[in-house]
Amino acid sequence: MAERYRFPEGPLVDVAWLAARSADVEAGRIVVLDATAQLGAPTPQERYPVASGRPLWEEEHLPGSRHADLLDELSDPAAPYHFSVAGEDRLGAALARLGVHDGTLVVCYDSGDGSWAARLWWLLRDLGVPAVVLDGGLSAWRAAGQPVTDSPAAPPPDGPPVRIRTDRRGWASLDDVVAIVEGRRPGALVCALGEGQFTGAEPTRYPRQGHIPGSRNLPFGGLRAQDGTLRPRAELRAAAEEVVGAPGATPLTLYCGMGVSAAGLALGLVAAGYEDLRIYDGSLEEWTADPERALETGPAR
Repeated sequence: MAERYRFPEGPLVDVAWLAARSADVEAGRIVVLDATAQLGAPTPQERYPVASGRPLWEEEHLPGSRHADLLDELSDPAAPYHFSVAGEDRLGAALARLGVHDGTLVVCYDSGDGSWAARLWWLLRDLGVPAVVLDGGLSAWRAAGQPVTDSPAAPPPDGPPVRIRTDRRGWASLDDVVAIVEGRRPGALVCALGEGQFTGAEPTRYPRQGHIPGSRNLPFGGLRAQDGTLRPRAELRAAAEEVVGAPGATPLTLYCGMGVSAAGLALGLVAAGYEDLRIYDGSLEEWTADPERALETGPAR
């Protein structure tokens, strides 16, 4: 049985922290997962051209890492939208294939802007699996002069199955969001997309433009520094308080297009000290599919 690894404080680790623990990665006490997926520009034929990021992982990745398939293996194939939350049995089996067992710590990263890694981190966090995000991802790892490889992943070690938490509360459904919009449930809706997409001034891949009525706007992109890492905690806190108030002021339900940038926003908010958070899993892909569901344009009221 793997030794239970001490969970780092906060949702992030930096390159130096992970580089110093290569022996723990090799021993299976730390499992490093690349969560990259590929989202192309919308076309007249396909609004959501999404593909696995495994080919990118095969080209180069952190030594000892494996690719986590958010698109298929870690999602519900029966859901009407992408990157849906799968059931416990499917998730447990997928994590076992990745070498994630009871007592291991998962370090999530990606080769993009960090939102894929954040989506995996949020999924694991909701399951009760210890997980952190490598701040800055593959870009930060390479910038620090750390090695990358194209070697196949070693077979994952055997171990006891992960203990999945039964009181999962990290996700909001369509009904939950409708209840907030109609004032039947407390909380604020927060859109993680850029201002232009939020107001409807810029085109999106969705059938209709704008945001869910009553939403506030805190773009995930604004929480990142120029090097791709998250901004310092004090800056994150100040940016968040300007939009949603202090931690604990109200429950927050985050959304974006497909629940990915919203996970990046969740990562920034948790790093800033916020805890009462959920992600609307279907996000605008689900909301805009029904023309009867209202959308607002313009700035937040």
